[in-house]
Amino acid sequence: MLLGYQIIQSPVVTEKSTSLRSGSNQYSFYVHVKSNKIEIKKAIEQLFKVKVLKVNTVKSRGKKKRLGRYEGYTSSRKKAIVTLKAGDTIKVFEGV
Repeated sequence: MLLGYQIIQSPVVTEKSTSLRSGSNQYSFYVHVKSNKIEIKKAIEQLFKVKVLKVNTVKSRGKKKRLGRYEGYTSSRKKAIVTLKAGDTIKVFEGV
């Protein structure tokens, strides 16, 4: 069982996530790869004191990279798009 601050790794700040935030009250976070939607929902509600209506997740595999003769992969990621109740906001994103 992971704790809230272990599940939520960092906010996603891109043009698309900014438009989602202003248009439909959705926030994007990078989350722990093995966390599920229920754990993500509980972590967001616990850390930011908001009401979560829906959680959508997207997994992306690591890309193959090369540096000279050495090959490897970048880290796999999981992104969560969280829909909040109307009127709730997360202060981390304000002013970004």
